[in-house]
Amino acid sequence: MNIKQAKQEIINTVKAYLKKDDTGAYEIPVERQRPILMIGPPGIGKTAIMEQVALECGINLVSYTITHHTRQSAIGLPFISHKNYGGREYAVTEYTMSEIIASVYDQIEASGISEGILFLDEINCVSETLAPTMLQFLQYKTFGPHRVPDGFLIVTAGNPPQYNRSVRDFDIVTLDRMKRIKIEEDYPAWKEYAYRIGIHGAVMAYLEIRRDHFYSIRTEIDDKYFVTARGWEDLSRILYVYEELGTTVTEDLIRQYLQDPVIAQAFSAYYDLYNKYRNVYRVPEILGGTAGADTTGIRTAPFDEKLSLLGLLIDALNQEFQTYAHDLAVQKILFSQLTELRGRLQGTDADAVSELTALQDQMRDRLTRQKTAKMISREEEKISRSALQIMADLIRELTLSRTGDSRQDFGLLKTRFQEMEAARQERIRETGDHLTNTFSYLSSVFGEGQEMVIFLSELAAGYYSLKFVSECGNDAYYRYNKLLLLRDRREQLQADVMDLLNL
Repeated sequence: MNIKQAKQEIINTVKAYLKKDDTGAYEIPVERQRPILMIGPPGIGKTAIMEQVALECGINLVSYTITHHTRQSAIGLPFISHKNYGGREYAVTEYTMSEIIASVYDQIEASGISEGILFLDEINCVSETLAPTMLQFLQYKTFGPHRVPDGFLIVTAGNPPQYNRSVRDFDIVTLDRMKRIKIEEDYPAWKEYAYRIGIHGAVMAYLEIRRDHFYSIRTEIDDKYFVTARGWEDLSRILYVYEELGTTVTEDLIRQYLQDPVIAQAFSAYYDLYNKYRNVYRVPEILGGTAGADTTGIRTAPFDEKLSLLGLLIDALNQEFQTYAHDLAVQKILFSQLTELRGRLQGTDADAVSELTALQDQMRDRLTRQKTAKMISREEEKISRSALQIMADLIRELTLSRTGDSRQDFGLLKTRFQEMEAARQERIRETGDHLTNTFSYLSSVFGEGQEMVIFLSELAAGYYSLKFVSECGNDAYYRYNKLLLLRDRREQLQADVMDLLNL
């Protein structure tokens, strides 16, 4: 299965294992809750989906790369205790708590949530001294005498032997106690995730042209060459930062992430072309509806150049769609905080600055706890930080202009919130216009051809584009989507008629 299917399978398992009956006992007894074993090539995103599963299910995640551990850190250190048996005292060897099990309890303490996932990566590459301990753990969920707390699922991951010479095969007895999931690389499944996290447009456009370069591992006499999903994601991040800094992106930089010289060279050449197309086709003018009438160049261009233009347009629009989602989330937080503030001020002599500062402190403390417990995503943290910054600006302004009358002071805050909302609505209108103008441009150049189909398909595949269209609407999107659906339906009917005539 692909990584998206594997994620859903794990979510289903979490829900099944954590379901309780009327008495509060787990429907599937803890001893029958098989650990999950994910087997798949390196860099495919096994760790990333575990983070997503934990956040979406609202449970803990404790993650370890087990090859970094010795037998002592896994099961604990020995010490001598004294016990009395049959009236005689004996020296007995016991063990301190396993570092891994202790981390589970620490996470429960930090989050206040008793259920979660213990994720152990590279499970089939442990050292020879640790192997018996791991087999015991997988069968009985214990490290030495210490058991994983009830409510924590065990998920493990490993690489097939062709990717790692240190791989150990599990015996049938062990495998018979596990749920084994085989994961394969799959670009369409990864693309949905890539749009959600904002992978660089050059990467997305290139992989549409060269899907065979998405994942590649080959071995030659002198070296091993590989490109993974993780490599593309990390390259995307560094591309954005280099562009912001004005630093030149070189092929040497790209090779540090795409560790196959052939693919790195090909992408480096494409990245240069991508930037050239960005200047040639003047994307801001297309979005703004002021692009020139001469479209002969792009209409007769090679197909990969057309795909690059579509990628540039999708990338620019996606940045606006993401901004919409971010602004909406921030505004919801601010609305909630101001609603809470109004309740605190009503019928009291409370000071608006002091109360708003207290709300800000509570929010900051909550963010700190969530980060400590690893119960917040990168995007959620960014949203919270943006809201905190706006609250700090409001507190600063209110401190300088407060009247001492809580109603008037709150009125100032309300006015500022309304101004921010008006600005947000204006950005929504601009984004909608940019989307409409893009449809108009593509229609004038390509009509209802395959380029328009690809553009609509990419919009439909994006989380943020669908969120914007579904929540804000866009007549052009609905119109062209309906036209293409009708065309496809008409072509299918014509094909059906021809089939009947040929009977």
